[in-house]
Amino acid sequence: MDLTTENKQHIDSLTYEELLRHNRYAPCGDPWFMGETGAYWVNVMAEKKNLIGPGAAVGVSKRIDWDG
Repeated sequence: MDLTTENKQHIDSLTYEELLRHNRYAPCGDPWFMGETGAYWVNVMAEKKNLIGPGAAVGVSKRIDWDG
């Protein structure tokens, strides 16, 4: 998916938890993870994970669990 201003603003507005939840539960082939938008998603998610630190990132992962 092309990285539009709207897509970028949407991704930027999401918390690390929201980014991780969508990443974890999106169906295979979800357009948010394709092309320029997908690359931007990965970068923003990594930046937000670094900002909250590894302990908090593990807590987020446990909170959202694999069961949704």
